Amino acid sequence: MIFRHTSLLLLLFISLFYGCTYENDKVSALKSERIPNIEPDYTSLIIPPDIAPLNFVINEEGSVYYVDFSISGNSFFKLTSRNNTIKIPSGKWKNLLQNGVGKEFFINIIIKDKSGEITIYEPIKNRIAAEPADPFITYRVIYPGYESWRELEIRQRDLTDFTSRAVIKNTLAEENCINCHSFNNGRTGDFLFHMRGSRGGTYFCSDDKLEKHNLKPSELKNGAVYPRWHPSGRFVAFSSNKIVQRFHALNNKKVEVSDLESSLVLYDRDTNEILPVFFGSDSSFMDTYPEWSPDGKTLYFCRAPQIGEIYDYRSIHYNLWKVTFDPDKRTFGREEMIYNASKEDRSISFPRISPDGKYIVVTMADYGCFPIWHKEADIFAFDLEAGSMERLDLNSEFTDSYHSFSSNGHWIVFASRRGNGSVTRPYIAYFDENGKSGKAFLLPQVNPLSDKSFLKSFNLPEFSTVRLDFTPGQIRKASKKEALNAKWFTNDSI
Repeated sequence: MIFRHTSLLLLLFISLFYGCTYENDKVSALKSERIPNIEPDYTSLIIPPDIAPLNFVINEEGSVYYVDFSISGNSFFKLTSRNNTIKIPSGKWKNLLQNGVGKEFFINIIIKDKSGEITIYEPIKNRIAAEPADPFITYRVIYPGYESWRELEIRQRDLTDFTSRAVIKNTLAEENCINCHSFNNGRTGDFLFHMRGSRGGTYFCSDDKLEKHNLKPSELKNGAVYPRWHPSGRFVAFSSNKIVQRFHALNNKKVEVSDLESSLVLYDRDTNEILPVFFGSDSSFMDTYPEWSPDGKTLYFCRAPQIGEIYDYRSIHYNLWKVTFDPDKRTFGREEMIYNASKEDRSISFPRISPDGKYIVVTMADYGCFPIWHKEADIFAFDLEAGSMERLDLNSEFTDSYHSFSSNGHWIVFASRRGNGSVTRPYIAYFDENGKSGKAFLLPQVNPLSDKSFLKSFNLPEFSTVRLDFTPGQIRKASKKEALNAKWFTNDSI
């Protein structure tokens, strides 16, 4: 509802933009009872104090757009635009963030139409958190259907501005597939990624050195994927999977990825050995998606019963398990289920633990272990002390998955298909000490609508404190070298 309003306060507010006083100018204005429609939806947010400007488009008719940014009733800066795209100067934005840490800030918008009539909208309210996000997000850029990887790269984006650079391009290595990048976030500068094909291997980056490793000794039936770093940096847990893909005819689900078999393995970087996580275990389970506790003494993972030769992939449900670990002896304890999702006809994937060790955030879907095309897939937080599972407010009606914590545990970045339902984009949300999330917002861009015309997916977004400085020459050189072959463990080495 819009109604005519000519109060003194309103006229004074309008005069801020026109540089005049209400005594000399008789201004007619309409006061709207709603906030304006802006895109992306940067309303009712909690944002980091180190985020790039939240540029946006005002989806309201007008000939001139006036925008005022204020804190506690004090205006920090004003912008005027002849079109509906609002690009915020970085210096003014940083000043606003620095002065507003822990406070609410308001975006006041006034629009003048072609006839000269003015509409003032309700202010947009957001809050600047006290806790910063990590400065970088690293993600893979790929065509959304996974039918081709000829143009594939891993990019790193600086969250404090709009700087984005390609860390790894597969065109530098005979167009092979690159995937599963992983940081030992907030603990060491270690980083790794996988490459398949003619220059395949697992590439480790430590102390500015890039080395190619072969983590598939002959004794290991399937390759090592889905890595998670032990906090010490000495070990990396992997899942060893036999994977099959199915391509659906229906539009709502394009690809279904399933395990035919999977198990967990441990790579010891000090000894260059691969060890099974469960020695002498039977093959009655499929184990995948390892995740370490912050102290490195517990390994969490997803487990489902082993399928047979004939099976319905919609009946496969993974539950959340854990097992203790002794890093000195490299031995594991007895497995224990901590959340039974199958009782609810649900399935868990992508467990990620908060740095304080209180919550495990997971993706829940109706079935399977790779729900990136499951529209029903949502992100939940599991309270390790209470044993309760809760859906987070950051979710949408589309697929939400591939989540990662910042090193301080107060921010989650994840991939979401909200928008057109086909491509994934990185979204960020606040995560508080009670396991609750704030409203998610799209990673800001210089052009606020650029994501709508970019037809590739941004997947596996991961926060990092480390800037990657590979050069094309380093990638090419490392890929041409012979891989260092990992050894299968022996009983004498335990």
